[in-house]
Amino acid sequence: MNFKSLKRAVSVSLAALFVAGAVAGCGGGEKKDAGSAQKPAAGQTVKINFPTASASGALYAVGAAITNMWNQNVPGVNAASQASAGGIANLGMVADGEAQVSIAISSNCYQALNGTDSFKDHAFKDFRAIGGLYMNPNQVVVTKASGISKLSDVKGKHFAVASAGSSVYNECQTHFTAAGLNFPDDMKCEYITFTDAADMLQNGSIDGAWIMSGAPASAVSQALTANCTLVNIDDTVLKALKEKYPWYAPYTIPAGTYPNQDKDVQTSAIKMVMFTRADMPEDVVYNLTKSFWEHIDELGASQKNLKGLKPADAVKDIANLPLHPGAEKYYKEIGVLK
Repeated sequence: MNFKSLKRAVSVSLAALFVAGAVAGCGGGEKKDAGSAQKPAAGQTVKINFPTASASGALYAVGAAITNMWNQNVPGVNAASQASAGGIANLGMVADGEAQVSIAISSNCYQALNGTDSFKDHAFKDFRAIGGLYMNPNQVVVTKASGISKLSDVKGKHFAVASAGSSVYNECQTHFTAAGLNFPDDMKCEYITFTDAADMLQNGSIDGAWIMSGAPASAVSQALTANCTLVNIDDTVLKALKEKYPWYAPYTIPAGTYPNQDKDVQTSAIKMVMFTRADMPEDVVYNLTKSFWEHIDELGASQKNLKGLKPADAVKDIANLPLHPGAEKYYKEIGVLK
């Protein structure tokens, strides 16, 4: 991932960077101090590129629903969602100014802000949260013929772990390590998309796959119609994860969520966070935040992952990530923050 452009931006006006990358119809703009939020001039359209994840994942549909709602309800905003490689790529795109708003799991957001793990030496100090959304569960799908019933059973198996450096790959690394495996050497890894993993599970050419997505996820549904099953993540692994990574929470995928799933499945989950850059204008982020929560019922009606979300929970379980002033203004206005 490339954060060089972000670092170069420290020496120039972030407001000018925003105008160049996010405001249509401008030939330039007055430079301001780095970190200041420039209000768009009257009549200008703020263009928002919103990367999500693979087209087969739940996050892709969530992003499309949000951007469509913003286009209908926030004057002066032209928002468009797009498929992407997922959370880590999304953070890189927003950091580099290629995108303005996106979603990633709170752990990756924390790592990006602080320049750790995949973001070592590439801290995204201008990261600002708009709000926490829903819990994003890990879903371990295996063929029944594989004989895998727990994470440690994956040793020596042919397993899809998504692309190296991705959020999902990192989840595989933390979980399999907690289960006592030497990752990735203890398995035959396949670096493929959720869609390809579901196809390979169906035809039996891999033993299992790691899918991190809101439930139900289409790739998991596809696999569970073809003699596959979900694996429980046991209490021992969950305890080890929580001791080292406080953002993890236990999560239950209720029986009947997927075809042929007749039992609850215990797994782990991390909250999804919608985020932007510090130099996004305060009034724009305020309007995006306000519109999102004022239309959460209709968003929830079309996207199960957004159903039942409440603004009071938007500032909880997000690893103490800094809020954008525009979002903070809205949460104070409705009494969520003092």
